[in-house]
Order: sequence, then C-alpha cells, then structure tokens
Amino acid sequence: MADNESWSTRKRRFLNRAHARAARFSRGATAFTSTPEPRTIGSFARGRQITGGNFLFSGYLVQAPGTPIWDLPMPDAGFESDLHGFTWLDDLVAVSDIHAVKRAQNWTHDWVRRFSDGHGLGWTPDLTGRRLIRWINHAILLLNGQDSETSSAYFRSLSQQTVYLSRRWKASSSGLPRFETLTGLIYAGLALEGMDRHVGTAVRALAHECTKEIDSNGGLSTRNPEELLEVFTLLNWSADALRDAGRMPIEPITDAIRAIAPVLRALRHADGGLARFHGGGRGMEGRLDRALATAGVRTAPNHDRYMGYARISHGRTTIIVDADVPPRKTASANAHASTLAMEVTSGRRPLIVNCGSGATFGKSWRRAGRATPSHSTLGIEGFSSSRLGTVGEVDESEAEFLVDTPKEVGFERAEVEGGTRMVVGHDGYVATHGLTHVRTLHIGFDGRELKGEDVLMTRTTADERKFDLVFDKSRLKGIPFSIRFHLHPDVDATLDMNGTAVSMVLKSSEIWVFRCQGPVEIDLESSVYLEKTRLSPRATKQVVLSGVAVEYATRVSWSLAKTQDTPTAIRDYKDKEKAELAVD
Repeated sequence: MADNESWSTRKRRFLNRAHARAARFSRGATAFTSTPEPRTIGSFARGRQITGGNFLFSGYLVQAPGTPIWDLPMPDAGFESDLHGFTWLDDLVAVSDIHAVKRAQNWTHDWVRRFSDGHGLGWTPDLTGRRLIRWINHAILLLNGQDSETSSAYFRSLSQQTVYLSRRWKASSSGLPRFETLTGLIYAGLALEGMDRHVGTAVRALAHECTKEIDSNGGLSTRNPEELLEVFTLLNWSADALRDAGRMPIEPITDAIRAIAPVLRALRHADGGLARFHGGGRGMEGRLDRALATAGVRTAPNHDRYMGYARISHGRTTIIVDADVPPRKTASANAHASTLAMEVTSGRRPLIVNCGSGATFGKSWRRAGRATPSHSTLGIEGFSSSRLGTVGEVDESEAEFLVDTPKEVGFERAEVEGGTRMVVGHDGYVATHGLTHVRTLHIGFDGRELKGEDVLMTRTTADERKFDLVFDKSRLKGIPFSIRFHLHPDVDATLDMNGTAVSMVLKSSEIWVFRCQGPVEIDLESSVYLEKTRLSPRATKQVVLSGVAVEYATRVSWSLAKTQDTPTAIRDYKDKEKAELAVD
C-alpha cells in the first residue's frame, strides 16, 4: 500500500474486493440465452506482437516470449490493469491462428483460476465491464474444446462479475469508463441465463449518462474524436443487444446515437480515419464504418463546427481544424495544446497530420505529444498555446490538465472566390506575449490548392505594451516562432527549388508542392508519428517555417498545391499494404 494513497482510494479498493468475494456466493448462470456474436474488432498487428511475446501496455514494453501473461513482470500498476481489462483478447482473435487461439483460451481460463477469489487489480467496475464485453463477445472461441469443469468455472466467473458489477457500477469512473461499465452489465444481463434482473437498472443508468455526458450537438466535453467513437460503438452495442432480446432501447440512448453519428462523419477524413486530436487516434480499422452502418443514421452534419472542429472537403482533399477552446478543467486530462492545428488528407492518403498521443510509449512521450510543437500549427518558441498543470484536488498526484488555455477562439467560414475560406484565431499567447494567432485557410472547389496565412498580431494597446515588454527582454532580438506541418510517414518529402519549396510524393503517386512567403526560413526536419498499434514511434518529417516576430503584426503566407492527378485506376484502389508489425 502506497504511503501517499488517499483514504478514499483505500476504501474503494476494500469495497471492490469485498463485493467481488461476496458475489461468488450468488446463484450462477450455466448457459447463454443465445449464441454470442463477436462485435469487438482487434488489431492484427498488435495480436502478432503479443503472440511474439511483445507486450506493450500503459507505456511499457515487456518482451517475454513464451511467458504466460499473468506471470509477466509488472512494471507499473497501469500495465497490470490493462491486462485485466482484456482488450488484448480482441487482438488475439484478430489473428486467430492456432497460437493466438491457444493463448486466448489459456490466459482467460487462468484468470478464472487465479483471481476469482476477488484479489488482483482487475476487480474494479471499469475493468470488469470491459472484461465482460470481451468474454461474452468471444465466448464461442474461449469455450471451444474445453472440458466441462473449465466451462462451468467460466460461467461461474461470468456470473460473479455480473453480480459484482450490478453492485459497484456507481463507483466506475465518469465518461467512457462508465459507458463501458454499463454496457458490460447490459451485455451480461441479457446474455446469461438468470441475470436479466440487472438489465433495467443498467439501461436507465446508461440513459442518464447519455443525457449528462453527451451534449445536444452530439459531442463530449473531452473533445476526443476516438473517445466519441468508442462511446458511440458502446451505445450501438447496447441498443442492438436490447433489440435482439426483444426490448427497445429507451429514448435518451437512441437520441444520443442520432446526435453523435453526424459528428463522427464530420470528423472522418476521406481515407476513413478520424482526425487525431486531444488524445485520440484514427480509430480501430473498420470500427467507424461498422458503427455508422450499425446505427443506420443517415443525417448529414448541419453546422459549421462539430465538437469544436471545422471541416472543409473539396475534390479529393479533406481538411480538419481544431477551431474551439480546449477541453475545460478535469475533462482535459488527455487533451492537447492543439488550438488551430490542422490535418490534411488527399483521397485515401494522409498528408499533413498531428504527431498523435504518445501515451502508449510512456510518460515522456505522452507529455511531448500534448505540446503545441507536436501539432501542425504555429507555436512560440518555449511556449504551448495551453500549458500543463494541476486542477484542484485530484487523487492521482501525477495527473496533468490543460491550464492557461485560450479563452477565446474566433471562427468564420464563407464560400468565396471559387472555394471555401476559413478564418480562425486564438488568444493563447496574449497573456505571455500580447500576441493573437490568426490562421486563414482557402481551398478551391477542385481541392487542388490550399492557400494559408498565419499571423501573429497585437489587438489592443495593452497587447502592444505586453509585446514591447517581452521584446525589450529579448534585447530587441524579437520573439522566435515556428509554424510546423507534420507529414505522414508514407509521404516522401524533399527540399526542392534551391531550398525554397518542399516536394511531397504520396504513395498514390500524387505530388504536392509546399511554398511560403514572409519573414521565415523553410526547412525539413525530423518528426515522429505516434500510433498505438506499433511498438515504437514511427520516424517521419515535418516542414518547419522559422521566424522572429519584431513588429506588432507578423504575416506568413504559404501554399500547398497538387501538381498533377494520378490515374483513377491506381490512385485509390490498389491493394492495401500489408500491416507493418514494427518490432523495432
């Protein structure tokens, strides 16, 4: 027990363990009410990593080929908790060869033998709901070829976890974990014989969470697109499970599904992946398309910003911009200082990206990924547009939230000059430097050229005084800034035209050329692309425009233009590349 552990944490752990042990004496189910169908989609690449003995969880990589998962050295409580959540089961099922199936079965039934007495980090409402969903989804595979004693123990454990969850779901964490907990309880109550008495309470609680956590426009306070997709998927699963059992999901649940669907459509690039902002990734492959198809909601987006993001889509080009204030207070635990950052995709090929969340690779990478330089926007040297700090009293002393964030983010959009123009601006540097960042984007209806302008400017006399003070402290050298455009690893970029432009070749053979004008130097530097399906960050490049602000207004213009199209027959329909396992 940690010396600095709070009384509430110790009490919560004691109650979790007591209820887990008490649930063992409840009457257990012996069968399913119907044959479970797998709904969760795993990562083939991660499944291959796990079968090869590479376990990457909670920022730690443990390489232990041939070691059972519960005998691994546990470098961190978060690592161990992730194992008890059983999301890795989805990944093994995605592989589904004899080695993956054997591990899935052995490690699951070994959990029953080791932890059914209520000890271990897996007895929390958050993890139990997550685990129940996986165990029920993959029950046919897990029970295939097992003897009656193993099968009976499996059903007893499912029943124990269901009863435990019915008593402890209120102790689950708010947000996505609460949705997962209640979905697991609904799943288990409908799937297991004799457990349907728990369904009504869980459905009403899920409806309450929809009303509390999802706003009228279908967004979450965290502004995390991938988290919104996960919530949407869970609501779809719950609604489908209820319908399959002859029950109708109640109105707040169906209302939430209808509200979220158009938001996810707006946050989806032309290649089918989500915009990577505020701790979210592109989404598990196939999950977004499947969730939208399952929901059956055809409503198109009908307002200019969706959960704070602005989208322009013309021709084959999609642009998504973070055009609102960052998440507030404790909703920002995973948020990034990404205000005015953008991502650009051409057809099915990402071009300009953000680095993404580094949480998979440890605390240092996680912190670096949250900073403004890890995003495709302007940043003042040594400062992010939002700073990290603590908010009030929190149980986890290491938790960092966004503080000193932009208070105002302006947004305008108009159809002009044969295309769409967007103007966005934020005051995140006013308090420190007296400067407002304004970004203007213009793209033609054919999607072949994006023109941009980034301006650092003072807006008031007070801003000018602040700027003068900082300028004087710099010994009249000015305020250094950089405008960064991080490139996807599949983009082959080179400095061209005597170092005045950058040529970018996509795998579809499209060629884009980046140029700029203004008091800046253009360079091509190293960068990283952070994605949780790999064992290490991917090396990539970034276009960097470096300059110094010495006046009340500094203006930098740039353009990104496609030089030629590639034949339709090859540009988007070539066979998808084999998944890279990245065991580097």
